[in-house]
Amino acid sequence: MESKRQQKFGRQIQKDLSEIFQKEFKEVFGGAMVTITDVKISPDLSLARCYLSFLLVDKPNEIMNELEFKNKAIRNALANRIRKQVRIIPNLAFFLDDTAAYAAKIEALFDGLVIPPASDEIDSDYID
Repeated sequence: MESKRQQKFGRQIQKDLSEIFQKEFKEVFGGAMVTITDVKISPDLSLARCYLSFLLVDKPNEIMNELEFKNKAIRNALANRIRKQVRIIPNLAFFLDDTAAYAAKIEALFDGLVIPPASDEIDSDYID
């Protein structure tokens, strides 16, 4: 369970990273839309696990590799924004959030189910 401080710090990191991605690192994403779905902060506030979701992307793993390559520059841009508010600039770890794809897969499975209609006949064994 995250503390209030971790949650607040995570929301701030999420907000700042989204602005950084939109303004300073949009060439990394090309025409793709990126959403930072969640940011989990370690208890000592030294690690931020950022979960990203992409739209209009054929190969999200390539973008994730590019983000790992530019991790230091992204962390530096984040540091410029929050350096006066925090003591430690957290290390960033990016993860692909495939929750939407998983939900779509489950929805497709449910749509493919064939459920026969309930019979209208009542068993006479159960009626007294």
